[in-house]
Amino acid sequence: MGNLFCCVQVDQSTVAIRERFGKFDDVLEPGCHCLPWFLGSQLAGHLSLRLQQLDVRCETKTKDNVFVNVVASIQYRALADKANDAFYKLSNTRTQIQAYVFDVIRASVPKLNLDDVFEQKNEIAKAVEDELEKAMSAYGYEIVQTLIVDIEPDEHVKRAMNEINAAARLRVAANEKAEAEKILQIKRAEGEAESKYLSGLGIARQRQAIVDGLRDSVLGFSVNVPGTTAKDVMDMVLVTQYFDTMKEIGAASKSSAVFIPHGPGAVRDVATQIRDGLLQASSHQ
Repeated sequence: MGNLFCCVQVDQSTVAIRERFGKFDDVLEPGCHCLPWFLGSQLAGHLSLRLQQLDVRCETKTKDNVFVNVVASIQYRALADKANDAFYKLSNTRTQIQAYVFDVIRASVPKLNLDDVFEQKNEIAKAVEDELEKAMSAYGYEIVQTLIVDIEPDEHVKRAMNEINAAARLRVAANEKAEAEKILQIKRAEGEAESKYLSGLGIARQRQAIVDGLRDSVLGFSVNVPGTTAKDVMDMVLVTQYFDTMKEIGAASKSSAVFIPHGPGAVRDVATQIRDGLLQASSHQ
């Protein structure tokens, strides 16, 4: 209906290409325009100025012979001041961009090992963007941004990489656990050594106290009871200790059976042995 009255409407973010007798005439901006068809003017088509995105999946091989799928996202748009170039010079813009992306990725990735591809994906994206910008600017298109959004190795390679990573983490965990157990054993051994040392000190002090107490008892008894000798006092003390020990053994309900000599002759032998030991200990002091 608009052509009947020689009027056409161009929507926002769009330009229209006007031809006269089949030759490019002008670029029509958004709005209403007069198009006198009877003078040979006609509308060749419309061109969107909106930002467009093209996702390109490219399969290639790395330097260490691993096949990967690299997914690049290209954001581009037509330039309003070069709308005639964008409309006439390219028949299929998306195919042209895809061809350049394939060319750059397949020239860059084979120079890198798989790990380096992941680390240098920004450099790969920059190389793609530079090549596209240089090529597409001549056709009236602007490359806004290029992103490498995904790098997908072969499924078997991904599984192997995960297993290597898991094994490395298990090895680190095992080393840490072994180091912790080593520290615990060292601390436990140090604690036991310290405990035994302190126990030995306690036993030595206890025995020293017993010797000192017996000596004081013998000396005090000899002074208070005239005519007694140190041997008599020692025998009496040892006999008393002997019967106290027998009493404690019999009173303990859970004590093991202990068979010791308990006749008067055995008491005399025990007393002689203990007295000799105490006298030897005193002489060494």
